[in-house]
Formats: sequence, C-alpha cells, structure tokens
Amino acid sequence: MIDLKIFEVWFITGSQSLYGEETLKKVAEHSQEIVKGIDTSGKIPVRVVFKPIVKSSEEIYATIQEANAAENVIGIITWMHTFSPAKMWIRGLSILQKPMLHLHTQYNRDIPWSSIDMDFMNLNQSAHGDREFGFMVSRMRKNRKVVVGHWQDTEVLDQISTWSRAAAAWYDWQGAKFARFGDNMRYVAVTDGDKVEAELKFGFSVNTYGIGDLVGVINAVSDEAINELIDEYQSSYTMDADLNKGGARHSSVYEAARIELGMRSFLKEGGFKGFSDTFEDLHGMAQLPGIASQRLMADGYGFAGEGDWKTAALVRAFKVMGSGLPGGNAFMEDYTYHFDPNNALVLGSHMLEVDASLANGKAALEVHPLGIGGKADPARLVFNVAGGEALNASIIDMGNRFRLLINEVKAVDPQNDLPNLPVARVLWKPYPDMKTGCAAWIYAGGAHHTAYSQNLTAEHLQDFADIAGIEFVRIGKDTKLDQFRNELRWNDAAYK
Repeated sequence: MIDLKIFEVWFITGSQSLYGEETLKKVAEHSQEIVKGIDTSGKIPVRVVFKPIVKSSEEIYATIQEANAAENVIGIITWMHTFSPAKMWIRGLSILQKPMLHLHTQYNRDIPWSSIDMDFMNLNQSAHGDREFGFMVSRMRKNRKVVVGHWQDTEVLDQISTWSRAAAAWYDWQGAKFARFGDNMRYVAVTDGDKVEAELKFGFSVNTYGIGDLVGVINAVSDEAINELIDEYQSSYTMDADLNKGGARHSSVYEAARIELGMRSFLKEGGFKGFSDTFEDLHGMAQLPGIASQRLMADGYGFAGEGDWKTAALVRAFKVMGSGLPGGNAFMEDYTYHFDPNNALVLGSHMLEVDASLANGKAALEVHPLGIGGKADPARLVFNVAGGEALNASIIDMGNRFRLLINEVKAVDPQNDLPNLPVARVLWKPYPDMKTGCAAWIYAGGAHHTAYSQNLTAEHLQDFADIAGIEFVRIGKDTKLDQFRNELRWNDAAYK
C-alpha cells in the first residue's frame, strides 16, 4: 500500500495587521485549533500542517515560495479568518505551483445570539474575507477547490479528504517514469497519443525500452528466487496439482515467476511507476506477462496492455488516490455485452491482466492457451469481481487537449458460471442505463481500455482533472444524452 501520511498539506490563514495584536493572537489560536481538529479527525489521509498567519504580501509570497520548494508538500489549504485584502495575494498566487483548496469556514459554527458584538464581528469575518480572496483567485484564473461549511462537519472533512487524495496522485505524477516494453499495438489509435504534450501537461515521462533489454534481466533471475516466488504463489492462490512443483504443467508457472521477477527488477532499478507491454512484441519471452502484470499492479504499479501508456499512468494515479480505502483499482477493458432488455450488462475483462485487488475471494492461478501472440500458454490469476458501486475512467488525447472521461457503474455479482472463460472478469451496469451510458461514452471518444475503481468517486476524478487543468466529462445517473452532447459541443468551443 502507498503511504499517504508521508505527504503534507499546509494550512495558510490570511489576515492583516489592521486588527491589532490581540485579534491576531486569537486568529492564530483558532487556526491552530482548526488544523489540529482536521489533522486528527481520522478522515484525512495526509498530514495537515499549520503555518503562521500571513498578514502582508511579503509573508504570503514567502510562505507560498516555501510550499513550492518543500519536499512532500502536495498542496495548500487557504482560509481568511478575517478580511485579507486580496491585492496582497497577487504575488504569492502568481508563483503557486501546487494544488489549492479554499476552505470557506469559520471558527464558530453558530452565531452567539445573546453576546455577539462588534469585537466578535471584527474577528470572525470569513463570510466576506473569503469572498475577497475568492475574487482574486478567480480574477487570476487559478484552479482550486472550494469547500464550504463548518470545519467539524463530516461532509467538509470528506471533501478535504477527497481533494487531498487527488493532490497526492498529482504529486506522484510529477517526475514519474513509465516504461513501454515494445511499441503501441499496430494501427490502434486511442491507446496512442502525444507523449511530449503529456509530459508538459502531466509531469510524467514515457519512453520505450526494447524487449531484449527486459529479456536480459529476466534471464538473469536465479532459480532460488524463482522457487521462493512459486512458494508464495502456492500459499496465496488456489492451484491445480499439475501446476505445483513436479507437476506436468509446472514449467509454465516457473516461467511466469521468472518473468515477474525480471520485470520487477527492471522497474525497481529504473525507478518506474508503471509500464505497458504488447502481445505483438514478445521476442525472447516465453509467454505474455499475465500474473506478473497482475501482481505488479497489486503492488501499486500502473499498467495497461498494448502500449497504452495513458491508461497505465491513470491506473497508477488511481492506486495513489485509493490507497488505504476498501476496494481496489485496476486496468480494465469493456469486452463484450449482454443485451438482454431486462438485464443489460457489460462484461469487463482483459486477455490476462486485471489486478486481483478487485477479487471477490481467493484468486486461482491457472494456465491456459491464449490464442494470440504466438507464445507458450501463460499463467494468470482467475477470479470474479464483487458487485457494488464503481467507475471506469479514460484519458483521451483529443488533439488540442486531454479529456478525462468517467462512467459511473454498478457492478453486479456473477449470475452464471463461466467455466470456459479463464480470465478475471466483472459484470456491470453502466449509469444511467446501458444504451445511454454506452452511447455517451462513444460520443465522448472514450477508449476501450480504462482504469476501473471500486473506491474512488466522480469527485476524486473531478478534483484531479481540475488540478491537472484538463477537461472533465462525467456519465452518471443523471446523464441525459441530448444535454451530454451539448456539453461536448460547448467544451469543444471552450478549448478552441
């Protein structure tokens, strides 16, 4: 699991010297109490850190400059306890390089009706102090999330938590490296894209590495290490007897373990956070990586098949955002449909590589022919995915911009046995319904590869898209196809 507690969000409170020392002392006390309450609430996955009250342009600039440079600081939360003239914020906001959440709250929840006086009013001015600040942020066209409500409210804490997870995933992308073993699947359009523009926009780099380089590492793996990993397989998954040591088909499992160890070594040595491969380029490999890709994803690596580097990066972002939450995140593909008018379903799967963090129960390690790629029968984990609320997401290169598209779905428990389908699989109903959900996805140019999540929401992805400064499009329970198509047209006009 990725440890989000190594990350910090700085809480910056705005005021001004006009109010005198006693008022400013109270501002600092209140701010510290709020920070302590948020940080110890058990709701926020990162640390929330109090910073001294800022009262001038110089103090604001210095604090934001420090936040930009501070390692493991993933964003800032701003709050105006009193009135903080917004011209003071121009220099600081102009250099801000990290995500911002504007918390529109106040120290007290209720108005003290019987005792309120002008001293109280002068101290507790966020109702208009935050509006002054908000104008300047809007005037400067700075992306941020605005959260409104009392700082102890569960809903407010949940919104801060959601944003902090998105900010952590964004921080994780900065300087990240993704490896492509082989090129994009030939002639496929949506899985390819502009890697230069992606690095400019998202901060991660994507480069291709020859299969021969990987095979050299795979072939150097020791027999001792392979046998140790196979012991782990046997204790973690159900396996037929002929796959165990000494069994007739054990060699397939042995080669799969060798591939996993080699890939793991290559990725760790190169400092990569994710990878893609393709069945069209396996020269020197015994089989297409199945269980290797599944287990590497389970350990936090991003992955997508056929050279789909955008989805590999998105899976990694999902892994970071969802760390510590119940449920999993994985590479997925809309594979085939069940068009029963009374029970329309999508069957999601891939040839081999769906992460077992989604598994409902213990996965089975199995070996079967693949029928594509021309290599030996690959080992893979086979399992059903549990029902429940989920979402699919796709990053698409639209030529002049990147679009993050999501479809909220309802996964359902398997209704029939699938004895002849030896892959991981999940059944879901797209929202708002099968026909609308699928048509909207196609109108939006959504890919056939996705990142699938059991623990993230549209709000996480909206926050992430806002931080990245990219288009966000949602297909959900309230989607109407005519309105959705108009939204796409308006977005096209806005991004020209």
